[in-house]
Formats: sequence, C-alpha cells, structure tokens
Amino acid sequence: MSETDPKTVQDMTAMVQTLLQQMQDKFQTMSDQIIGRIDEMSERIDDLEKNIADLMTQAGVEEVEGEKAAK
Repeated sequence: MSETDPKTVQDMTAMVQTLLQQMQDKFQTMSDQIIGRIDEMSERIDDLEKNIADLMTQAGVEEVEGEKAAK
C-alpha cells in the first residue's frame, strides 16, 4: 500500500467528520436533557422545601435557628 487513493482518503475523512458531527449532536442533545432534568429537580426540591415549611408552620413547629439563617 505505498500509494494512497485520494478518493478513498477523502471518503474516509468525510465519513469520520460525519460520524464526529453525529456524536457531537447526540452529546449536545443528552447534555440539554440532563440540564433540563436538573432544573426540574431543583424546582421540585424548592417546592418541597416550601411545602414542608408551610406544614411546619401549620403544625406550630418553629424552625431551627440555622434553618432561618439559611433562608
């Protein structure tokens, strides 16, 4: 294989570039999904904390000083 066929090299280069672009697109899609899920979980945790605080208030339980300072 002392001679390299330019068409074959060009085809291989194009194929590798296409494959890398597909991998990058898939990675970006997965990253966007993960960030979306993290944001959703963060909102749920915030809602849960608020609901717990509301329940504690309704039950007449006072917050611990450290929890008040954190808010």
